[in-house]
Amino acid sequence: MIKSTEELARMARAGALLAQVFDALGQQRLEGRSTMELNDFVERMIVDELHARPASKGQYGFPYVLNASIDDVVCHGVPAHEDVLRSGQIVNLDITLEKDGYLADSSTTYLVGEVSYQARRLVSAAYQAMWKGIAAVRPGARLGDIGHAIAHEARGQGYSVVREYCGHGIGREMHEDPQILHHGRPGTGLVLEEGMTFTIEPMLNQGRAAIRSKPEQWPVYTRDGKLSAQFEHTVAVTRTGVDVLTLRPGERPLCALG
Repeated sequence: MIKSTEELARMARAGALLAQVFDALGQQRLEGRSTMELNDFVERMIVDELHARPASKGQYGFPYVLNASIDDVVCHGVPAHEDVLRSGQIVNLDITLEKDGYLADSSTTYLVGEVSYQARRLVSAAYQAMWKGIAAVRPGARLGDIGHAIAHEARGQGYSVVREYCGHGIGREMHEDPQILHHGRPGTGLVLEEGMTFTIEPMLNQGRAAIRSKPEQWPVYTRDGKLSAQFEHTVAVTRTGVDVLTLRPGERPLCALG
């Protein structure tokens, strides 16, 4: 659970490479592209340019390098040639990268073409909620502080938080302890210590928090058919606060980092 200085450096390297992938995606025109095209673009970049491994491929039997979750898909969206992105949609792309034995995990919800005010507001709220959770990370804080900060922000903007999925410890394995719930009571839960690494990845729904899934569990949808948005960063607890290992080039944190 606690990473050494060398392990943190390797995770920071993996995070920086993954941030490059998202930077490249942010420069792509998404409208008219299929989610399978984006999957293939990401795989080529990770393998051929960054000389790393797309860690989602083969994990739990998943055959692709990213999850592509469109509109009312909460998470675990499966890339497909027939899923061509249209103006007005939102799509979350979730990618995990491994370099030299250590992993980084991150996601972004993108706006495709001309998107409604309601969709833009949801996406903005999801991003802000993630940063509220990150702002709560520091030695001596508790896991409940992170979840409370996220849920308080989401509810304050009129959205619900999905409870069935959460952030997770990460390092040599994709899912390590602890679980990072996106709801909770302040002052409760595990005490954070310097050297812990985990993801913060809240999923906010436009309507109710309830979800539904197909028998194979991929993908997961909002039960009421309304939109869902998510953002995710991999973070490390530092001596004085938090380091965001997957921070994008040019991305400005919405909280103080220590």
